Amino acid sequence: MKLVRFTLPLIAASVLAACSSAPGLDGQGAAVEDRSGAASSGVDSSRVTTVTADGVGGAGIAALKDPKNILSKRSVLFDYDSYVIKDQYRPLVEAHAKFLVANPTMKMLIQGNTDERGSREYNLALGQKRADAVKKALGLLGVAEGQLESVSLGEEKPSCNDATEACWAANRRGDMLYSGEF
Repeated sequence: MKLVRFTLPLIAASVLAACSSAPGLDGQGAAVEDRSGAASSGVDSSRVTTVTADGVGGAGIAALKDPKNILSKRSVLFDYDSYVIKDQYRPLVEAHAKFLVANPTMKMLIQGNTDERGSREYNLALGQKRADAVKKALGLLGVAEGQLESVSLGEEKPSCNDATEACWAANRRGDMLYSGEF
């Protein structure tokens, strides 16, 4: 079990690195197949602005607030007791990475969150692993280390307070905040 927990994040990071392209080669990203089996990825790619090396659909920083733009989505959700980024969030992480690479003065804070189950210490540690997983994925996609910071909030900042599985799932996340938002 320990070997699986150690190798799965490495495999996920390797897949993210292998699927990325060097910035500026063709200016366009390839479609990513969703093999998660989930009905909805949480990101509707048919109605979002594309991200290029020059910025975000020509809109630059304004794209961060545009609800039709993928960059307005800021949370990566995780499975229970896991800090492996799901395939369905790969386009979201890649879009934020391209934006940060194109805007080297921007900084991002990644906040790792957990649901209420588990001890305070365990949840703080798991939240940090989730934040670090997003940070590492962004780093593998070319974002400078100095642009990224990760912190754990554990169970202290829930997005939902009900004691249901749907609510717990919404609380298992990594939130990406840009300069001026934290």
